[in-house]
Amino acid sequence: MKTVDTINFAGKKALVRVDFNVPMDKQFNITDDARIRATIPTLKKILKDGGSCILMSHLGRPLKKLKEDGSIDYEKFSLKHVVKKTSELLGVNVKFATDCIGADAVEMASSLKPGEVLLLENLRFYKQEEKGDEAFAGQLSKYADVYVNDAFGTAHRAHASTAVIAKFFPTSKCFGYVMAKEIANAEKLMKNAEHPFVAITGGAKVSDKLLILENLLNKVDTLIIGGGMAYTFLKAQGFEIGSSLCEDDRLELCLELLKKAESNGVKLMLPFDSVVADKFAADANAKICDNKHIEQGWMGLDIGPKAVEDFASEIKRSKTILWNGPMGVFEMEKFENGTKQVAVAVAEATKHGAFSLIGGGDSAAAVAKFGFENQVSYVSTGGGALLEYFEGKELPGIKAINESAVTL
Repeated sequence: MKTVDTINFAGKKALVRVDFNVPMDKQFNITDDARIRATIPTLKKILKDGGSCILMSHLGRPLKKLKEDGSIDYEKFSLKHVVKKTSELLGVNVKFATDCIGADAVEMASSLKPGEVLLLENLRFYKQEEKGDEAFAGQLSKYADVYVNDAFGTAHRAHASTAVIAKFFPTSKCFGYVMAKEIANAEKLMKNAEHPFVAITGGAKVSDKLLILENLLNKVDTLIIGGGMAYTFLKAQGFEIGSSLCEDDRLELCLELLKKAESNGVKLMLPFDSVVADKFAADANAKICDNKHIEQGWMGLDIGPKAVEDFASEIKRSKTILWNGPMGVFEMEKFENGTKQVAVAVAEATKHGAFSLIGGGDSAAAVAKFGFENQVSYVSTGGGALLEYFEGKELPGIKAINESAVTL
């Protein structure tokens, strides 16, 4: 794997694709800086060598979330809001270009001295970024001598800055530490997993996790299914699920997955009971109900105490754990216990020697909320990218770096 460790950046400018797509409140305060913190070691390595960094990233989807008058909300989606935090974490006063291309950006990049850092404005202010436009990638490539991809969260996108740009650096491109760690941990889990291997999946829809479920059934010993997607499996078996979330067009598929699990010798676990509510709201009336007979008008919003016990017991005896998706609506205190107790069980298993990988997205948010970030083996920075990797797909951002060797 070609990483920043293979290059001496002395006197070189590095164009680094980072993932600074971080959540902010209405006052533009960053509410979770994990993605910025993750890439700091990569940037420090470049600077320590005597190089300089030109950072490029996206923030949100500004062209898909226009203002009422149809214009781009530049203030809401500006990366200027991450400059202060990045400077603080890196210990360097980060400069900011108010555009990612154009005369000012070119001037600021060309005058950058060793040890200095420049952040370009949001790439997604240009439609060419998501379209993978080669000319746009070419403009960006002129800023630097070396291309470094450290944005695993966008590795599954064939965008201009994540894949296309690499062709302009045929022998001077590499992975940053974030990308390298993500790939190494994913490979460890999918190719060298110690058994028993348990995968915990949750979230709303079976359709969102279809390919990963099929792939996991060829690798794991136990597949635990919670969250909204569990009710489609339960209904497929003839249970009454009340007003719980269900994909009626996926019932046959669920039966096929259950049969595949049986034929592969995989233990597929569904929740025995649920915390059900009379509406989808934090102040809903709630009660415990077994999952064979949920009344109409009531919906499952979390796994129940028996399911928690069953799942935790299975997790604690595992040696390899993949967790992707919450057990319920953990954002609401009344329906957080199932997800929280799974986090407790994963942390306990890890403490006793298991390797645990948290698959980004809501799972990462959950371990952060409950304070278990440092009690698991690895928390992925890229939910969608990790899912596609586990589905067996070749990620454009990884392929683009691997296509030729680094010889600097």
